[in-house]
Amino acid sequence: MTKKPKLLFYVQHLLGIGHLKRATTLARSMNSVGFDITLVSGGKFVPVIDKGGMKFIQLPEVRAADRNFSGLVEKDGSPVSNQTKQIRIETLFAAFERIKPDMLLVEMFPFGRRMLEFEIIPLLERATSSSPRPLIVSSVRDILVEKVETKRTNHMVKMSKKYFDKILVHGDPQFISFDKTFPKAFQISDLLSYTGYVVELDKINIESGGVGKDEVIVSSGSGAVGELILETAVRVRPHTYLSNSTWRLLAGHYMDTKKFKEIKDLAPDGIIVERARPDFIQLLKNCSLSISQGGYNTVMEVLACGANGIAIPYGGGRETEQTLRAKLLEDRGLIKQISEEKLSDKWLIEAINQTKNWQNNKQNNLNINGAKNTANLLASLVFK
Repeated sequence: MTKKPKLLFYVQHLLGIGHLKRATTLARSMNSVGFDITLVSGGKFVPVIDKGGMKFIQLPEVRAADRNFSGLVEKDGSPVSNQTKQIRIETLFAAFERIKPDMLLVEMFPFGRRMLEFEIIPLLERATSSSPRPLIVSSVRDILVEKVETKRTNHMVKMSKKYFDKILVHGDPQFISFDKTFPKAFQISDLLSYTGYVVELDKINIESGGVGKDEVIVSSGSGAVGELILETAVRVRPHTYLSNSTWRLLAGHYMDTKKFKEIKDLAPDGIIVERARPDFIQLLKNCSLSISQGGYNTVMEVLACGANGIAIPYGGGRETEQTLRAKLLEDRGLIKQISEEKLSDKWLIEAINQTKNWQNNKQNNLNINGAKNTANLLASLVFK
């Protein structure tokens, strides 16, 4: 193929922004090997996302109604209307027809995003019936949430075989293989390719200044657990070996403005409270300790930056993914983790003080070249 291949990338984040951040990291890497990228996002856009190197289309915003994913709601919190659904579908169709992509990349589906089938399946049908038909690829993280219904896993296998030419698993099988959380992986083994973990290595490798030097970086999402992490951090600082260090508390952009102000007003001298920053990686590179909510992106960035880390993984509803990954990393001695239900002043003080003699730049032996490997793998499929 001599022309610049066009890639349409669909992503939807429902609670936090991790899915969108991983997608934009992948998109920038794919752009660097010659793809013309258009990323379509169905969740709220936030300023910490770097969308450089791609065209960006924003669908009317929808999100999960609550941490149990009981349904979808619009920006104002009302249930998603049929009108909004139709606008989203029409926008997707218009983008597809205008771009005429050589490749369609769909994030998480069919292993997640079941509530978005109203628009994903029509998009896949449009792609499979178009001429020429684009390559259709699924992008999925290393660990799925616990599935309890055989009917659902059978549906995932069926959708995989019906629509997809390739399924990219953004993980390292030497750490955890896909079949550990998707037992029917053997039925689609011909479609699966591991890429390694997706990390913004391009930004990690950039020489940084002293921002965040010797600080404790406390980062959280925007829900109740995120609020609890920040509030607990304010209380425990005087009782740790890092009591004389500056603590920088970073709140997610979804956190309620009133709650954010309450936490900021509670913070004494020596504690900075602000919204999440685009230079988060540089803060990690320079910090003494990271305390975070333990999402895929954050824990991998902590390891890639050689920082010491404590994770408090999100465990709402059936969300087992963060907890399992954090436990596996702890078993390797790479981070410490506190379960969400155990988070308290006592547990956090103990975990922090146990890191006193840890050395930075621990060898993690994980494949963290997922962004570059994904770009090269997809390029091999179209540059023929």
